[in-house]
Amino acid sequence: SAAAPVDAAAPQAAPAAQPSVPLPPVPTLSSDDALPHDMSPWAMVRNADIIVKIVMGILAAASVATWTIFIAKRLQLAGARFRAVRGVREVLRATSLFDLDRARHTGSLKSGPVAALVHAAAHERERSSKLPADGIKERAAIALGRIEARAARSMTRGTGLVASIGSTAPFVGLFGTVWGIMNAFVGISQAHTTNLAVVAPGIAEALLATAVGLVAAIPAVIIYNGLARAIAGYKAILSDASAEVMRHLSRDLDRQSSAAE
Repeated sequence: SAAAPVDAAAPQAAPAAQPSVPLPPVPTLSSDDALPHDMSPWAMVRNADIIVKIVMGILAAASVATWTIFIAKRLQLAGARFRAVRGVREVLRATSLFDLDRARHTGSLKSGPVAALVHAAAHERERSSKLPADGIKERAAIALGRIEARAARSMTRGTGLVASIGSTAPFVGLFGTVWGIMNAFVGISQAHTTNLAVVAPGIAEALLATAVGLVAAIPAVIIYNGLARAIAGYKAILSDASAEVMRHLSRDLDRQSSAAE
């Protein structure tokens, strides 16, 4: 028998429904996360933890102290070096300790460590006028050495603080960084999120303490080395002046002994 004709208008069977795959949720940002954080240095200082603020304040004060000592010592060394060089020239031009002592009274050697060296040698010669020459030289050398030591000690006053700042400032800044990062991780655990917008500001504020420590330490080390070299040069000038004064004293004593014979 013939097959029954298929009705073209009959509805087709619907395909089997495919299982739906769940899509991952789209992360939503809160209003605080959506807004960019102010990451300027001053804003990070204002938003930092109180301990980190104290650390950065100490480091800033140390940096100010370093530059203050540098300016003061440079001015002091410049004036003292000028007077010392002028005094050495006077000592080299003189022919005897008597001429140097007279120059000290007339004004060309009126002040400064070189004038003190001349005064000490002349004073010892006057006090020991009838004593052996060797003893006079020995006592004068002791007096001149003490004057040199006092002048050098006056110049080095304050440089120890610069050295301490240069050696300890990085570790003080590192303490502030460790404390700030510790607080940042505590904040992460409390917020239950690792979103970079939440983590980055606290870590950046902590690292700023290390940066401030380096800013305080690096100039302090350079300044201390420069001051140490300048003070060493100043001490060398005083040593030259002391040696020339002793030469004048020895020559005068030998002349006195020759005249007495």
